[in-house]
Formats: sequence, C-alpha cells, structure tokens
Amino acid sequence: MRYQIVLSPEALEDLKALGAVPRAAVREAMEAHLRHEPSRTSRSRIKRLRGLSRPQYWLRVGDLRVFYDVTKRAVHVLAIVSKAEAARWLSEEGEEP
Repeated sequence: MRYQIVLSPEALEDLKALGAVPRAAVREAMEAHLRHEPSRTSRSRIKRLRGLSRPQYWLRVGDLRVFYDVTKRAVHVLAIVSKAEAARWLSEEGEEP
C-alpha cells in the first residue's frame, strides 16, 4: 500500500530551514522508508515511541530525527529536528495517552 506523506506546517518550516544536502537526504529517506512501510521498525532507522500517543514514530536520517504519526492511508510528519533537540521537542510536543 502506498501512503501519502503529509507535512505539518512546522515540519515544512523545519525542512526549509535545512541546507540543501540534509534537505535532500530527508526527502529521500521519507520517500524510501515512509511511503510503503512507515510502521516497520528497524534497529537503527525507524523506532516506535513508547509512552506517547503522539508522535508514534521517529525516523533517523543522519543527525536528524523525523517525528511522525501513521493513519490508515497517510503519514503525518510533525517535525524534523536535530538529535540534540529531539528530547526537548518530545518533552514539549509529545502527548501522553
């Protein structure tokens, strides 16, 4: 099944703020990993977040983290942040069940 990738306004701003090379890497990784099997976890690339209802997953792209939720037909990208900022972003924006 092919999922639609939907960027939130915040994620779109995050993507635009990146340089050309990391922006291309994030776009390529989202297409490769989120388009067909966004909930398939792996050891180093995709992780399911525990203890949170939102976001559900993160995708590692080098030193960046792409936080997202999955619905029946779409992947909703919530934010793209650096590894250093990921814990702070989760504490501020993450929602507990």
